[in-house]
Amino acid sequence: MKNKEALNSFISSIFAICLGLLFGLIIIFIANPNQAVRAFSILLQGGFYRGIKSLGLVLYNSTPIMMTGLSVAFAFKCGLFNIGTPGQFIVGAFTAVFISLKCTFIPNSMLWIVAVLGAGIAGAIWAVIPGILKAFKNVNVVISCIMMNYIGMLAVIELVKSTIYNAAGAESYSVPLEKALPRLGLDKLFNGASVNIGFFIAVGLCILAYIILNKTTFGFELKACGYNPDASRYAGMSEKKCIILSMAISGFFAGVGGALTYLAGTGKTLAIVETLAPEGFNGIPVALLGFSNPLGVVASSLFISYINVGGNYMQSCNIAVEIIDIIIASIIYFSSFALVIKQIMNKRRSRKLVGGKE
Repeated sequence: MKNKEALNSFISSIFAICLGLLFGLIIIFIANPNQAVRAFSILLQGGFYRGIKSLGLVLYNSTPIMMTGLSVAFAFKCGLFNIGTPGQFIVGAFTAVFISLKCTFIPNSMLWIVAVLGAGIAGAIWAVIPGILKAFKNVNVVISCIMMNYIGMLAVIELVKSTIYNAAGAESYSVPLEKALPRLGLDKLFNGASVNIGFFIAVGLCILAYIILNKTTFGFELKACGYNPDASRYAGMSEKKCIILSMAISGFFAGVGGALTYLAGTGKTLAIVETLAPEGFNGIPVALLGFSNPLGVVASSLFISYINVGGNYMQSCNIAVEIIDIIIASIIYFSSFALVIKQIMNKRRSRKLVGGKE
């Protein structure tokens, strides 16, 4: 049964991706019919278009959306829709940058570890607030998460201005390379791409989340309370505790995602702009495409990153950046239909079972 369920998930995801790519091809033909075939070929080559460096870019770009996708997926598995990942992501990012720049008493070899853990805790705290409101006052978690997104964004802007502000660029100072995440020679292996240990941390956390949800009693309780709170309460489980812990763990993943992004040693800074972090929202289609399975999130984030890299290379075919964004958005949009396709496949399978044909 589980194998067939996994097969249905895989087939529906592939079908949705093909629909998205087909729509993308139509958009390319409308934008530039003379270069459409070449541009689409570049899009499909994606992470292999310029050899090993392109592959390194895929790994690097997949890290933040893998973590925010895991954040959304973990909460969804526990019956909650954590749309607060942009706020948790940016709060975690600020915490990581602040620790890296201000905690000079910590050796550089240990500083990145403290910064990543601090970012995860900050993200967890930011997610716990909607969790508490949901657990004790039954406040809709979507509404409270959206409000926390904007509070987090504005709070980070003010904190940057008062602590780590670089007036020359209206942004925060960047984390110097000696305080960044270790690269372990990966930048040389991938011909100068900004790959670092962050990718492996993200994959490791996805595996850990999978084990927690599917191999532990604690994970069973979290999922049970999300699926059926009344039955779980009757079985002696604490619904309130499960809601709060689910949100805390989910927020931890998003906060770590912020740290891995801004500690990469690429000069990325916290800009003073009133815009929610796109990495947070991009985690939603990653989770949908991966069917909220932590291992599926790894695959879906790599795919979306692969398409993004190919889309950037398409500019050589005189494809405007805006067109590339539309193509990528359409692929993500159709990917979100993977769940609908899976439901249709499951219904057809159920009818065959009832009819005695299987």
